[in-house]
Amino acid sequence: MANNAYDYKFTSINEEDTINLSEYKGKTIVIVNTASLCGFTYQYEGLQSLYDKYKDKGLVIIGVPSNQFLQEEPGDEKQIKEFCESTFGITFPLTAKSKVKGSDAHPFYKWAKNELGFIAGVPRWNFHKIIIDKNGNAVTGYTPLTKPSSKKFINKIEDLLSL
Repeated sequence: MANNAYDYKFTSINEEDTINLSEYKGKTIVIVNTASLCGFTYQYEGLQSLYDKYKDKGLVIIGVPSNQFLQEEPGDEKQIKEFCESTFGITFPLTAKSKVKGSDAHPFYKWAKNELGFIAGVPRWNFHKIIIDKNGNAVTGYTPLTKPSSKKFINKIEDLLSL
């Protein structure tokens, strides 16, 4: 098992680049599994608002499209990127479609489960948010029921950003 989140990387949604979490040392990272056809898809708007508000203060949001929950992300990377950009104006990084639970989950998610346990570390639906601190440590996870605009979520991010 890795020491911290900085040991992981994802393939970017454009499939040509790599999103290496070590590039974000010293920043607070929110990693959220996403889906275009989910009832929680509206959370893209709140995530983008948070990113716009706090990116210059050290917040990074990374969306991880996944098709593991009722096949609510059926598109390919090009379709997902187009949907996110045209519908919600997403400018934060998106990964290629990934598995976020189970034995074939992306290694980051296996690490998060080990670090945070089943409740906080394993997505049980789309838009589960995992927060990584400035040192690459897994801090906590929030279920999709916690909106990006919720006070407890924003307070946790501001605390980690030391605002």
